[in-house]
Amino acid sequence: MYPEQLVAPMRNDLTTAGFKELKTSSDVDQELNDKKGTNLLVINSVCGCAAGAARPGIKWALEHSQKKPSKLTTVFAGVDKEAVAKAREYTLPYPPSSPSIALFKDGELVHFVERHHIEGRNAQMIGQHLLEVFDEFC
Repeated sequence: MYPEQLVAPMRNDLTTAGFKELKTSSDVDQELNDKKGTNLLVINSVCGCAAGAARPGIKWALEHSQKKPSKLTTVFAGVDKEAVAKAREYTLPYPPSSPSIALFKDGELVHFVERHHIEGRNAQMIGQHLLEVFDEFC
């Protein structure tokens, strides 16, 4: 588990962009059992690819997209253990991956970006990919 002082700026990176933090399994169930609209769930992380590509790319896509998910949610790997475990149940059959980005539409997982799709890519590439995903599903 990472200390809160370490992760607070990384949490704020998404919450100031409008993401709702899910810190318990019941928080995750409540949000992901809502079968209406689209929900972008980010499994946040302290790693460099989260800071350098995932979070900036996600925020860029949200700023530049004509179509956006109706809900923005996040859990933090290595911190909110219970919430992350529950979120990963919703992202099956994909293996645990952080950071990762999941898009749900009407309660169904329709797109998933695993860590290995984030590593080695820059924020612009992640953001451009998400623009296409939002255009298709939102």
